[in-house]
Order: sequence, then structure tokens, then C-alpha cells
Amino acid sequence: MDWHRHIASATHRIADHVVRTPTLTVQSFGLAYPVELKLEQLQHTGSFKPRGAFNTLLSQPVPEAGVVAASGGNHGAAVAYAARSLGHAAKIFVPEIAGETKIALIRATGAELEVVPGTYANALEAAQDWEMQTGAMQIHAYDAPATVAGQGTLFAEWESQGLEADTVLVAVGGGGLIAGALGWLQGRRKVIAVEPATACALKSALMAGHPTNVEVGGIAANALGARRIGEICFELAQDMRAPSVIVPDAAIEAAQHALWRDHRLLVEPAGATALAALMSGAYLPTRGEKVAVLLCGGNIDPEPLSDPATQLDVSFT
Repeated sequence: MDWHRHIASATHRIADHVVRTPTLTVQSFGLAYPVELKLEQLQHTGSFKPRGAFNTLLSQPVPEAGVVAASGGNHGAAVAYAARSLGHAAKIFVPEIAGETKIALIRATGAELEVVPGTYANALEAAQDWEMQTGAMQIHAYDAPATVAGQGTLFAEWESQGLEADTVLVAVGGGGLIAGALGWLQGRRKVIAVEPATACALKSALMAGHPTNVEVGGIAANALGARRIGEICFELAQDMRAPSVIVPDAAIEAAQHALWRDHRLLVEPAGATALAALMSGAYLPTRGEKVAVLLCGGNIDPEPLSDPATQLDVSFT
């Protein structure tokens, strides 16, 4: 598949619907070298997910039954936001572990929401049942070409903003985001997958030689808690020999606090996971290697400033 062409098309397709999020180069966090940051937690609904949602909705006909999605929280909010902005009905299934902030964010869009017991895998089963019953269009959180191409626009945008890094660190759950990175960068820069020790579907698949089910838990499970890595991500990671490094929950929490302490950047655990690899030493750059970190989400639970239901502007004009 010509990922570069598909991502370039997606970039033009969604340009009027997403935020061109800022970048920042800092020398902080106790590190002896500068780090380029991409502040994607400033995207609509607080994560990169609207890129894939808008690309999917704008690249194919949407049935009268609308759309359906399963999500740990961020994807559901993005699909609900994109669907409403384009005039489509949306039904979102999330697991209980999504947390109050993300659940309230989805409800604020006016989408129909169902909270199911268990994990993301249970929400996906419910969403697939709804698709079969109603004919709604399924928007997969990570393992669909239109989703991956949409997420890849982030890296096309970052390069257009002057990305200098040799190496980009990306947090991984189901793999849609890093698949977009690999599809766009095509080996021109090294891409490092960073996974929590308590939810490492990509690492397990690379070790086994094929996607396999893993146990899911930990502080980032409501964003990085896919039980099985996506086929698209696995194939790209295997073909390009993308390494995966593992970080413990304590390192993720330390990175989350460091981002707030040093730069007043408020991110959820998933958003701090890539930085945790540098701070903990799970990934050690070589001398002179330029590194970049993607901050992928900011829907911290509980949200510290106010009622989370007020945090999404759902007025469309």
C-alpha cells in the first residue's frame, strides 16, 4: 500500500477540520540533551484521534444509520465530535475503565453512549454487534487504512513544521498512531514504539512473530489498553524493524509530573508514555542523536480544573 500517497491525500482532506498543533524544543526533565515535542494534546477533544475520524468520514459515504465506534475514550470522543460536526449520528461503546473525564467528554457531544463492563475488547464486541444489527459504519480505533492514514497526517504536519529529529518516540496501544508514523516516515527517521509494561501488545507480537492477545492493565490502560495489536501496525513494524521499548507505570507517572512541573503541560498517562522512555533510560540516544517525543493526549482523569463535561465546545456553526 502506498501509505505516503494516502497520508498526503488525508492531510488535504482534513485540513479544515483539525488543529495544526504546535511544537516545542526544550532541554528539561533532567535530560542532558534537547527534545522536540509535538503538543497533540491540544487537538480537538484532547488527542490525535480526530485526524483518523475525520479522514474516515470524509473519504467514504456514511449510511443513514450513522457511525459506531468502540473506544477506551479518546477515539470515541473524536468520532462523536467528527460525526456531529459533519451531521451524522454516532453510537459509541466504551469500557468502564474509560474514566469519568472521557465518558463525560463523549456525552457532551450528544452522541449515544453505552458503557460496558470489561476492557476495550468488550466494547469492540458490542460495537461490532451494533454494526451488524443496524448497518452503521464501524470506525475502528486503529486497525483500518483510513484511520491509519488520518493519524499519519500528524507526522506529515510535524515535518512541515521543521522536525529535525533523527528519532521519534511514539506511545503505542493498538498501533494506529505509530502505523501512521511508519507509513509516512518510511525509514527516513527512526521510529521507536513505547509501551507500558502492563499493556504491551506490539512487543508481544514482535516477539511471537504474529499478533497475540495480552493482559491489559495499569495507569494508561484507558488509552493504550488494546488486548491485541492491529494487523496494519504489526506488518509495518515488522517490515521496518521498529523496536518497542517498555516502561513501568512509575516511569509514566514521573514523566507526567515532569511535563507539568517543567512546562505546565497537562497530559494523561498515555500522553507521557513516550517521554517516560527517555527519562527512565528505557531508550538511550546515541551521542549527537536528535530525538523527538509525541505528546498524544491530554484527557487526564480526574480533570483537575473543572467539570469535564464543560471542556468540549460542541457548538457548530
